[in-house]
Amino acid sequence: MAVEVTDANFEEVVLKSDKPVLVDFWAEWCGPCRMVGPIVEELAGEFDGKAVVGKVNVDENQEVSMKFGIRNIPTLLVFKNGEIVDKQVGVAPKNVLAQKLEAQMA
Repeated sequence: MAVEVTDANFEEVVLKSDKPVLVDFWAEWCGPCRMVGPIVEELAGEFDGKAVVGKVNVDENQEVSMKFGIRNIPTLLVFKNGEIVDKQVGVAPKNVLAQKLEAQMA
C-alpha cells in the first residue's frame, strides 16, 4: 500500500529515503487522479522493499505541494537521494511509471 505522505513527514519519508521514491500528488475531487490511484497502489506492492511509493493529498498538504510547484494533478515526481530525477504530469500507463522507478535503481 502506498505511504501517506504529508507536510510533516515529507522530509523523512521522501528526501531522506535511501531508496528511489515515487510521489503521487492528488486530490479527492480530481477525476484523472482516481484513474492513477489504483496504478500507484499496484506499484507500491510490486516495488515493496525496492522503492518507496507515496501519495500526497494536495488539499491537505499545501506546503509541500507549493514547494514543488504542483499546479496540475495528478503529478508524479520521482526522487533519488532527495532530488527530483523524473516527473510525470497527468495520467500515464503503469509501465511508464514503473520504468521511471526502475531507471533509478540501476
